[in-house]
Amino acid sequence: MSGKRPVHHPIFARLYPKLARAMERVGIGEHRAALLAGLSGTVVEVGAGSGSNFRHYPATVTRLVAVEPEPRLRRAAEGESASGSASVPVEVVDGLAERLPLGDGSVDAVVCSLVLCSVRDQVVALREIRRVLAPDGRLHFFEHVRADSRGMVRLQRFMDATIYPLLAGGCHAGRDTTAAIQQAGFRLDRLARFRFPDVNSPTSTCVLGVATPG
Repeated sequence: MSGKRPVHHPIFARLYPKLARAMERVGIGEHRAALLAGLSGTVVEVGAGSGSNFRHYPATVTRLVAVEPEPRLRRAAEGESASGSASVPVEVVDGLAERLPLGDGSVDAVVCSLVLCSVRDQVVALREIRRVLAPDGRLHFFEHVRADSRGMVRLQRFMDATIYPLLAGGCHAGRDTTAAIQQAGFRLDRLARFRFPDVNSPTSTCVLGVATPG
């Protein structure tokens, strides 16, 4: 991480585990399970947060490297891993999406779960994901994205240009992440678009899919 500003969101990091538990109560676990279905071998989760996905990984994953740059969230992820609730072996490490601590072509899959909205540079992060993926590797992603209506897009742009990213751990409400994935040279093999929660809000338009290096 040399030469990079550290990631430090103390207020957001305190609130996020509670938010994650609240999302579980309204059904996000179903989407997490769909995101992680079919994974096997060595997997890296970029921006693992407090480890909310750990219990949803299939037993076919033999090694999970959970990359989390925010110190408080990383400690929470370590606690989640040590609690015995994780369904696979987990190694929690410090690192940035834009500089993953992994070798070229070293992983079978990369998981991004509600994180590409908050990385500092999507282009660089997706380039790094391509770098660490094996030639036949897969990117599994679950992200909230740019809305469908013009009015909501205007609201997202306003939020992203003001204080929202600072309050929400770097999150940007209106990124067109699906287009960014394709522009990074990935082919979309599967894509679902839906609202979660099922309300019309600036962060409820979501995509869930699988992409492979083109």
